[in-house]
Amino acid sequence: MTHSLERAIPTPPEPPAPAPDGTPRKPQSMKRVATASFIGTVIEFYDFNIYGVAAALVFPKVFFPALGPVAGIVASFATLGVAFVARPFGSILFGHFGDRLGRKQTLIVTMLLMGVSTLLVGLMPTSATIGVAAPVLIVLLRVLQGLAAGGEWGGAVLFASENASKERRGFWSMFPSFGGGIAIILANATFFATAVGMSDDAFVAWGWRLPFLASILLIAVGLWVRLSIAETPVFQKQAEDMGVARTPFLDAFRTQPGQILLATGATTMTLSLTYVGGTYLTNYGTTVLGLSRPSVLAVAVLSGVAISVAVVLGAMLSDRIGRRRTIVSVASVAIVWTLVLFPILDTRSLAAFAVGAPVTLFISGLATGPLGAFLSELFHTRYRYTATGLSYSLAGMLGGAVPPLIAGPVISAWGGFAFGVLLALVALMSLVCVLVIGETRHRDLDAVQPDSTASTRR
Repeated sequence: MTHSLERAIPTPPEPPAPAPDGTPRKPQSMKRVATASFIGTVIEFYDFNIYGVAAALVFPKVFFPALGPVAGIVASFATLGVAFVARPFGSILFGHFGDRLGRKQTLIVTMLLMGVSTLLVGLMPTSATIGVAAPVLIVLLRVLQGLAAGGEWGGAVLFASENASKERRGFWSMFPSFGGGIAIILANATFFATAVGMSDDAFVAWGWRLPFLASILLIAVGLWVRLSIAETPVFQKQAEDMGVARTPFLDAFRTQPGQILLATGATTMTLSLTYVGGTYLTNYGTTVLGLSRPSVLAVAVLSGVAISVAVVLGAMLSDRIGRRRTIVSVASVAIVWTLVLFPILDTRSLAAFAVGAPVTLFISGLATGPLGAFLSELFHTRYRYTATGLSYSLAGMLGGAVPPLIAGPVISAWGGFAFGVLLALVALMSLVCVLVIGETRHRDLDAVQPDSTASTRR
């Protein structure tokens, strides 16, 4: 399978040829690079978020009706978690090609896989039509989405970080994460428009499909942008000077196993806050707090604005005071906030919900902003795609899949505060991991670092 995929993905383009007068061509525009990084993760997170919203509001009714309301919700969120389990495998698979063949071509493939899978979810017959085959096919499509997502974020981050100057690497590297914030806005705004524009029965019957089908527009724009950009100079330098790794995954674990584990721990907090605040609280607001679906979705749109603004602020702050200090400060705030979040929400007022969800995502965004540069700066170029994507995907499995899945049972048994304690412990773990890693912002990404244990291909 690996060899056939390598033949299917074109080899990376040659470095830009000199201009006719012999002078080197100018580096590609950072605005164009940022746009290419941004649009792919908009698609990735849009697809992930519309599935998360649908899993909270609709899928228990259309794909798991026989399980009853409580078990149906658990099963629905379990299908959400399937993609997180698949993401590390996608990071290994597409990281292999990204580190061997280049960032650009691999990112085009991940975008297509994500887009087609999402489109097929929107066309999926319900259990009432095809019975048990419906949830089985949904799980299969979630696996494909997870594989694509595992290869998307890390590559998009590297596309920005490997083109950016050291002084502004945090700012430019945040655009993939900023795309995630915009995607939360788009996903919830789309569901909000369908919620206020049709009855609940129509929404459950067919309205939920519209956000999935609309993703085809994002795919078209994303392909147009990504086809217009060149390979990153850092990857080209590595390939020319040292060759590329034959086994990026093995080289990463042979050379920097501790950094991969620490990076996973450092990233887990941001993803737990993002998916609890952006996915689980949507269900919590409608089913536990009894708030109306349009009100909850309107707050979710506001939460998307909050995380988008915070991502930019966090990235700029990390360029000024450092990645470590920024993330540690945010993690300290998160420990306190997660302990008070559910007591605030359990006042059962819309005002409390309108504070709880956006603040949760704002805190998440502040820590997410520096993350692209922070992870890029940890790993060597020859396996950076693999190691960055794998660390992020493992953190997604721990922080993005597990908390929403266990939140319902934990809260039912011990209350919201107990779940808040678990989130606080996750934040504490991330804080410790970042302290152990230390500061990274002064590192050069294009420094070629040979290693006697690494296998390379000229």
